[in-house]
Amino acid sequence: MSQFDDTNKETNETTANPNEEHYSLNDDRRVKVLSPGALVAKRFFRNRLAVVGLSILIFMFVFSFIGGLLSPYGEDEFFYRDDQINKEFAVVTENSDFRYLAKDSSLFGSPVQAQTMLAIQKGNAEFSYSGNNYTLTQEGTDFYSIASGGSIVGIAYKDIVSSSTEGQALSFEFVYAALKSHAALEQEVENEAAQETAGASEAAGATDDAAEPAAPDAPAVKTFTVDGLTYTIDEDGGVLQGDTEVAYISRYIVQAIMPDIFLSRDFKEKLIDTIAAGESKFTYTDESLIMDDDATAAEDSAEDGIGAMDDALPEEDSSAASATAEYTIERSQNHANWIIRQQQSSRQYDSYSFPSSKHWLGTDKYGMDMLTRLMYGGRVSLMIGFIVIIIETVLGVIMGGIAGYFGGWIDNLIMRLVDIFYCIPSMPIILILGAAMDQQRVEPGRRLIYLMLILGILGWAGIARLVRGQILSLREQEFMTATEACGISIKSRIFKHLIPNVIPQLIVNCTMGLGSVIITEATLSFLGLGVKFPFASWGNIINDVNNTHVLTTYWFIWIPAGTLLLLTVLAFNLVGDGLRDAFDPKMKR
Repeated sequence: MSQFDDTNKETNETTANPNEEHYSLNDDRRVKVLSPGALVAKRFFRNRLAVVGLSILIFMFVFSFIGGLLSPYGEDEFFYRDDQINKEFAVVTENSDFRYLAKDSSLFGSPVQAQTMLAIQKGNAEFSYSGNNYTLTQEGTDFYSIASGGSIVGIAYKDIVSSSTEGQALSFEFVYAALKSHAALEQEVENEAAQETAGASEAAGATDDAAEPAAPDAPAVKTFTVDGLTYTIDEDGGVLQGDTEVAYISRYIVQAIMPDIFLSRDFKEKLIDTIAAGESKFTYTDESLIMDDDATAAEDSAEDGIGAMDDALPEEDSSAASATAEYTIERSQNHANWIIRQQQSSRQYDSYSFPSSKHWLGTDKYGMDMLTRLMYGGRVSLMIGFIVIIIETVLGVIMGGIAGYFGGWIDNLIMRLVDIFYCIPSMPIILILGAAMDQQRVEPGRRLIYLMLILGILGWAGIARLVRGQILSLREQEFMTATEACGISIKSRIFKHLIPNVIPQLIVNCTMGLGSVIITEATLSFLGLGVKFPFASWGNIINDVNNTHVLTTYWFIWIPAGTLLLLTVLAFNLVGDGLRDAFDPKMKR
């Protein structure tokens, strides 16, 4: 009864599905047959570490090649910020040492000037040097003239005569006459002050009714003539030709830090008055501080906002003729002078800016967005890795295939060439070639191509040896005997029948070699001999780490790039291990 029911059930199922094939339990057609590629893929995806590595690589490719397209910033786009900085502007020194000016340098050189100093210290009016007699005459306070043979050969002084016009040189005769008149004027002022003091003492007992209002004193002046021109010097130290000031005399030396900045007398006097008052800040607005009419200097002054000079203002500010600036006054550590710092608005790179909503991973030393640089850097590093491996594989397959198939003297010749490439010190040669390209200033794009060619040409020997060994074992098998019997050409035997059987080993070798190539490129770029600006690579991004301050303070400069580099190389190694196990399951422990 049971057998009948089963037979009836099978009959009903066959009737219901007349087109469906049915196989017996011992029929081989019931076994599902997978292609070799499907079997490799199945074994690969069973390896969890290999799948993790593949996922990391997919992320890296999306991050590098698609992320750069989505980024709102460019690979070499700079970002700036405006900072208020105190920049050294000038130095003020109160002159306490004698200075010397020679009319005849052959008779008043450095040795004679030293003898003059000794004579002044000892109070001697005469001295001799090198067979010449010199006479020392005191013209005023801290002012001496030195004569030899009845003619003045030089002067020693402490008050400085400065020109009111930029670049105007003052002759010896002018300086000597100005200092002499200034000394005489100071003496007259002192005498008048003494007389006024004496007169005030005598009139102390007089009644107020007998006293008459005193007329205001006229300012003390002194005149002198040089080269037919008459000059007037006032008690403030100004030297005038008519109504025009041509020079001034002061004990203070005020020197601008930048050589193209000329400081006016008004600025210097107000600065000196501020120092004398003991104040530490100074604000000045003036039109008389001028700057060389140089295009480069004009651009710098307009950018830096340098005050207290006639700035080369931008077109929109050309109507503003004056400049206002704030200064801070600091006494130097040795108290020999005062340092004047100017507060300036400076446009600078937004260097080492910490991560923010605008820059998710901050900025580098040039103010470029770090996240964008990492994206483009990954693109370059991966591209270099794949192209170098392709070059190595092509050369290795050709040379190894020919050596393995033909054998004999051809094999010996190619293997000796492989031995030579194995013995070549690759890293020193790469460093030398990188330095040579630096010296020749090779354009960054061409340098990138040269770098890939050098790495590829130096790295093919290992693949050639691998291919040769595989072909030596494959060429003795039956299918190669069949190809020879069928009259297939040698080229087809090698590249259509032998090489395809080596591809699994090549894939594993190339996958694991990619990590080594990326590490080599990163090392060269870190040393400054690899990828150059404007191109970015993970190696040259972390080049800033050679600065200890950057290493310890700005983590976002090197940790993200180092992490991406680590994950990429690790992922290639995991994928390589997974492919090796998938192609040859017997190797798996």
